[in-house]
Amino acid sequence: MSMVQEFKEFALKGNVMDLAVGVIIGGAFSTIVNSVVKDLIMPVVGLATGGLDFSNMFVRLGHVPATYKGNLESYKDLQTAGVAVFGYGSFITATINFIILAFIIFLMVKFINTLRKEPQAAPAEPPPTPEDVLLLREIRDTLKNQQS
Repeated sequence: MSMVQEFKEFALKGNVMDLAVGVIIGGAFSTIVNSVVKDLIMPVVGLATGGLDFSNMFVRLGHVPATYKGNLESYKDLQTAGVAVFGYGSFITATINFIILAFIIFLMVKFINTLRKEPQAAPAEPPPTPEDVLLLREIRDTLKNQQS
């Protein structure tokens, strides 16, 4: 079998195609979650914490070049200028993104698992009572009636 034929067989297997679709959808979904966190959640968190902007929280580690004319309080400007900065605010945002993404994926998997569950069959009828037990019951009932 030629290498091209082997690769074609490998690439067209169901699992590989499913994985490719999952990666593409995951990338698009990640963009949506990043937007939800950045544009919807973080402003609310910033408002609740008195106007904190997590994306601009950093510690400057390196020296600012003498030719730098940007804002010393801007994480992106300092990064662009090549100043070493410890951007813990970006890390906080990425962590929140991860938690939200993990929670949404958990809910999706839980929902899909409920769809996949096979409907439970109705409880089976109990097996018929053996004939000897029926005969013993009849004898018991007859004896009770004779004693009364």
